Amino acid sequence: MISPLDRKLLRDLGRMKGQVIAVSLVMACGLAMMIMTRSLILTLESTRDAYYEQFALADVFASLKRAPLSAAAELEKLPGVSVVEPRVAVDVTLDLPGLAEPATGHIISLPEDGGAPKLNRVFLRTGRMPEIDSRREVVVGEAFANENGLKPGDSLVAVINGHRETLQICGIGLSPEYVFEARAGETLPDHKRFSVIWMNYRALAVAYNLDGAFNDVVMDLAPGAAAEPVMEAMDRLLAPYGAGGAYTRKDQASAQRLGDELKVLHALSVVYPLVFLSVAAFMVNSVLSRIVRLQREQIAQMKALGYSSRQVGIHYLKFVVVIGFLGTVIGGFAGRLMGGGLVNLYTMFFRFPSLEFRMDYGALLLALMVSAGASAAGVITVVWQAVKLPPAEAMRPEPPADFKPSLFERIGLTHFFSPVFRMALRNIERRPWQAVFTSAGIALATGLMVLPGAMANSIDYLLTFQWNRQQRQDVAVFLVEPSSEKGLHDLEHLPGVTLAEPIRSVQTRLRYGHHHRKLAITGLPSGANLNRLLDENGDTIQMPEEGLIMSKKLAEVIGANVGDEVQVEVMEGRRPVLSIPIRGLVTDYAGVAAYMDIEALRRLMHEGDTVNGAYLTLDHSRWDDFMREVKDTPRAAIVMVKRDQLASFRDTTAKSIGLLRMLYFVLAVIVAFGVVYNSSRIALSERSRELATLRVVGFNMAEVRGVLLGELSLLVLTALPVGLALGKGLVLLIMSSFSTETVRMPIVVESSTYSIAVLVVLSAAAFSFTLVSRMLAKLDLVGVLKARD
Repeated sequence: MISPLDRKLLRDLGRMKGQVIAVSLVMACGLAMMIMTRSLILTLESTRDAYYEQFALADVFASLKRAPLSAAAELEKLPGVSVVEPRVAVDVTLDLPGLAEPATGHIISLPEDGGAPKLNRVFLRTGRMPEIDSRREVVVGEAFANENGLKPGDSLVAVINGHRETLQICGIGLSPEYVFEARAGETLPDHKRFSVIWMNYRALAVAYNLDGAFNDVVMDLAPGAAAEPVMEAMDRLLAPYGAGGAYTRKDQASAQRLGDELKVLHALSVVYPLVFLSVAAFMVNSVLSRIVRLQREQIAQMKALGYSSRQVGIHYLKFVVVIGFLGTVIGGFAGRLMGGGLVNLYTMFFRFPSLEFRMDYGALLLALMVSAGASAAGVITVVWQAVKLPPAEAMRPEPPADFKPSLFERIGLTHFFSPVFRMALRNIERRPWQAVFTSAGIALATGLMVLPGAMANSIDYLLTFQWNRQQRQDVAVFLVEPSSEKGLHDLEHLPGVTLAEPIRSVQTRLRYGHHHRKLAITGLPSGANLNRLLDENGDTIQMPEEGLIMSKKLAEVIGANVGDEVQVEVMEGRRPVLSIPIRGLVTDYAGVAAYMDIEALRRLMHEGDTVNGAYLTLDHSRWDDFMREVKDTPRAAIVMVKRDQLASFRDTTAKSIGLLRMLYFVLAVIVAFGVVYNSSRIALSERSRELATLRVVGFNMAEVRGVLLGELSLLVLTALPVGLALGKGLVLLIMSSFSTETVRMPIVVESSTYSIAVLVVLSAAAFSFTLVSRMLAKLDLVGVLKARD
């Protein structure tokens, strides 16, 4: 049976249903974001963990030049090692029909005995694994096969150690080692031009003179074993074989990229909902404050009839519970809908056997608790006011407000203003805190509108910065092995090459304090003009004669600054350990890197004019000639075409961020309208008696409307500049959460973004004012002016 207080609650909610819906929608926006992001986190983490476990992703990885299989047996004897699997891994050029540019295949050998891999097992989508005696059967990656229309039974031409070989596709598969499938050094997938390929050991090893040997190894650690001692022993054992340094799963390119994506989602699951819920708390406070003020007499009557202060307090808190419940239901439904749609975006980046959206029902319960907590925090003082209101005092009407001249009138700034405008100023001044809260809510709504535009601005800036100002080459070609000056000479004389700048890349482990990173130091010529190093202002950094230039993000991660010396362990050649000072920081937005003058790097390595590849510009009239020739160049292992990388960025990162931007824009519009409409309705409810009085004493409808809307307009205009400043802060906060070691976003806010934010809030205000004006025109003057007993 419904109690009298609950019946009163339902009647009150029915009378203010518009405001209840507005507040619930704003709250639902924040909760939808929280539920969506937490559900996506659950989906990705649970899918990742199950995939890694079921298909045995290795704990430790290492690459080397050439080691006998007996060295793998020595690795198995190391303390803490559970499973060791040696293999051959090489990059080859693929010649695809209808594709002018050469594609890249990363071929990994299967176990020599023909059995299934113990680690990094292959999930077969279709087809079968190669027969043990087959020399040309292969399994190719699913994303590559889908992009190029390949299926079991089709053939594939690959340049293997200088020889064109026709490979027969017997299966389409996936591996936990390549959830994020991209070429070495790339931070975006290019499924059209890159694939992981699995091939029998003997067929691959013989082709590269590695029969009875391996150049890549993965291992699993025993339960509870520490990785660092094992890797140190592993490096010592493999050092004579040209090892490039062992690294753990968290530093493996695919796992790191997926981990960084989860870091971004974790940040978004807190920051963005917090802003929405702050706005909702303001709105709930405004709504309930208005109810308590208008129901003073009812509070007194309830207490006179025997209801305790506790019962009265719970009654008003139920308003919060209803709003929170509605917000949670709407937010849960919207979060489920948005999450189910956005999970498909991740298939552009990450490949799993199955990726199905999983609703985090724990997040739904958390959302209800958070919404109730946010609402309660916004109204606790109001409820306390209702509880402590003595019945005798509550039976009396509120003391009349002090309508003395406003501050602006007293200092003589309103002589030329109309009486209507002066009334609006006085009403704002007599209730300053209400004005502050109203303006704060509108300012937060304005700030939310800045973020979607800033995301678009950042994408536009990144496209210009990354592919026009920084990367000015047409193609980057990397060689199978470091070469003498002849290697550069051969690249310079490929058809259509107009300019070539050499690259010398050296694998190192860089240490500073207790931080370390495994990465290649890239040597570039002084005055390089094709792949330029730029600072945060977009100005070119001159390469110093000695010392390192490194990514600003890398310096941040290891805690170093310009002038500090870092320890560099070279992982090839004589493997020297060097102390090199940092001479400058470069701004980049993909991965982390370190650079040196190419001559200085060669001196440190005690070598001649060694190169690993070159950046090239081409005569585009000879583009096809160049591509045909480079496909048949045995030295070329990887060919990266800038326009293909740009297209990949547009199809993946830009597209996903564009969808998020539209989602944020829609949510921000809902908040902007909800805040302004709620403020307008509260103003009308609180001032209906005064406005009706003005109509009775002779003011026309336009003048009465001007009193109400003039006050609200002043609050909106006051809130706009504050909101734009808050928007910039919100952009810094949210966009900084996108900053990881693999991918970052520049923080750019154009003036047009601020203009759009202002325009949307003003439009929401105009629409809200139109609705309130209609309500004002229908005001029952007699009913409103009846004296309160």
